[in-house]
Amino acid sequence: MAWKIQLELGTLTVDETVLARVSGAAAMEVFGIVGMASKQALRDGLSELLGMENLAKGVYVTLTPEGAIIDMHVVVRYGTKISEVAKNVQARVHYVLSQTLGIDVQAVNVHVENVQYL
Repeated sequence: MAWKIQLELGTLTVDETVLARVSGAAAMEVFGIVGMASKQALRDGLSELLGMENLAKGVYVTLTPEGAIIDMHVVVRYGTKISEVAKNVQARVHYVLSQTLGIDVQAVNVHVENVQYL
């Protein structure tokens, strides 16, 4: 399923993968985020740290008529306040999706899968 936006000259269609990649890139800009956690590893009970080339793999996007629901699985840096990092991720992802893509965002759910000591 893709998000469709009606513009003056036609329709813009944005795929879920694009939303996931943009969300992942926005989350990586937040201080305290080390990386995304792999969806495959989550099924196995492990949290594999993914680099910048795999930003979409730690993000689930659900599109509803009211807007997008983003579930992000992240790895946080040891020593940071997890609640503040999560709040900053939510604010950053919401801002980027609404400002750059014009997407209505219902929720950004942050799931901290691991803490990494650097």
